[in-house]
Amino acid sequence: MKIVVACKLVPEEQDIRIEADGSLEMGKASYKISPFDLNAMEAAVQLRNHAKEGTVTALSIGGRELENTKARKDILSRGADDLILVMDDDFSGILPHKTAEIMAASVRGMGFDLLICGDGSGDLYAQQVAMRTGGLLGVAAVSGVSRILGMEAGTLRVERVLESVVEVLEIPLPAVISVSTDINVPAIPGMKAILSAAKKPVTVMAAEDLGPLSSSVLVDMVEVKAPRQKERKKLIVEGDSEEKISEFINHLRKVLN
Repeated sequence: MKIVVACKLVPEEQDIRIEADGSLEMGKASYKISPFDLNAMEAAVQLRNHAKEGTVTALSIGGRELENTKARKDILSRGADDLILVMDDDFSGILPHKTAEIMAASVRGMGFDLLICGDGSGDLYAQQVAMRTGGLLGVAAVSGVSRILGMEAGTLRVERVLESVVEVLEIPLPAVISVSTDINVPAIPGMKAILSAAKKPVTVMAAEDLGPLSSSVLVDMVEVKAPRQKERKKLIVEGDSEEKISEFINHLRKVLN
């Protein structure tokens, strides 16, 4: 069984600087694995270990941030057998529809049984890539998986929690799933895993290795800004008379409306 896990590198939140106009300065930010992709990697490793066969390949798409050797080792220390990087300057900061196209072309070329994605990304959190990728590949795609029950005879059994019901689904392979953060608690790599990560294979691919890609642009990113900080109001209503209670309720209504 060949499992592919999508791993996106996102900026460290603490390194992002907010400018006076609300724009985000990320030029000096270091990069890390998107927190939601850690759940996807843990799910893949657990599935492989339970089956006692197969491989887990980490796949990351992006620009020069993928040159970060520390981030590469971090991905591999999480249990992946190898890492494939699809790098191009034009792939930095791309939007979900383009990410899905590149991901579909990548996994189509390498072959796969199951592609696992996180619930969203740590920067845009659009929650579109997995479903778009499944559509482009023409395979079953299921979002919000909260538990993987098992796999047999080319079928994956999963569970997902909806508002009022719990679904148990049987998905024919190959397939694409996205997992929720409830599915597991990602393991922290030990020293042995960190040291062995440096010996695992890393393959770098360029845009031309994927074949022709669509040049269509569905949406444009205009700008990303931090929300304006509202000045906190400190209102104290003293007393327990009906008049004071009415005053307190009126203040609450103003805030809620």
